[in-house]
Amino acid sequence: MKLYENKKKLKQKLNSSKTIFIMAHKELDLDALGSSIGLYTILENLNKNCFLVIDDTIHESGVSKVFKELEGCLNIINSKEIEENFYIRKKKNLLIILDVNKKELVQSSDAIDLFDKESIVILDHHELGETSIEAGLRVIDNDISSTCEIITNLVEMYKMELDPYYATLLLSGIVLDTNNFTLKTNSETYYAAYYLSSMGASTKKVQYLLKQDLKEYIERQKVITNVDIINNKIAIAKGSPYMIYRREDIAKIADTLLFFNDIEASFVIARSASKTIAISARSLGSYNISSILNPLGGGGNKTVGAARINDSTISKVEAKLKQILKKEEE
Repeated sequence: MKLYENKKKLKQKLNSSKTIFIMAHKELDLDALGSSIGLYTILENLNKNCFLVIDDTIHESGVSKVFKELEGCLNIINSKEIEENFYIRKKKNLLIILDVNKKELVQSSDAIDLFDKESIVILDHHELGETSIEAGLRVIDNDISSTCEIITNLVEMYKMELDPYYATLLLSGIVLDTNNFTLKTNSETYYAAYYLSSMGASTKKVQYLLKQDLKEYIERQKVITNVDIINNKIAIAKGSPYMIYRREDIAKIADTLLFFNDIEASFVIARSASKTIAISARSLGSYNISSILNPLGGGGNKTVGAARINDSTISKVEAKLKQILKKEEE
């Protein structure tokens, strides 16, 4: 467990800071948000002045539900408000980056430049890449299910009690990133879920946060009908070139494809913005998703990953992906 190996350094960073800013990746999901709020709760218990840095203006359904329920309970600022909330001594300010380590994927890349290297901490479960952020402390655990599991371990390390609602948010992030405990799951993951349940985490509430819209579900099934199977074990699905899909929907399609017989890896290519093609990918472990997506500017870990390609088309991205997969099979 990388967290326990670095717990002394992490505690030193937290103890020496007065004001702490928490920032995750763009297009927040329940792992990014759950871990951010879980860490926020820990820092409040440590009597730290802390802020969530969020520039997103549009949120996926589960994230929107959480923001609505916690309205007024959290210190949320956008990246342009960081400097005005700095502690007077700059070295006493700390930026903690969660569930991401690449500069172009964080809520605000400009925010990173406001802190020197030693004033940045990264807690993440995705592999490092060429654009990974330099930091005074990087706790990167590729073998752990989610960033929410990392924060759960931090809660246990500090022997803190969590409000059942916050325990539920951490559990929801674990459930999301493991696709209901079918991916990247081991005994430590189940223990984290048990630990959160012992503090009152509600599986019923997790189900509510992860509930799907019927119309959106039907649209996702249409994408699955447009799928190519490579070597009887890799599924590549493509969205309509005339539609824009939400990142969470692209990810859910990739999750679903792994449930079919013989499929060991899945890739979903769809338009996520007018000039952006997104890829969401999953693997049962036979294929390293991170190494496959890195040449496309993406990343992740062995079993989960994503990429965004600007100014391209679905067919061009598909061709590049198939070239990479062909080399993997050689």
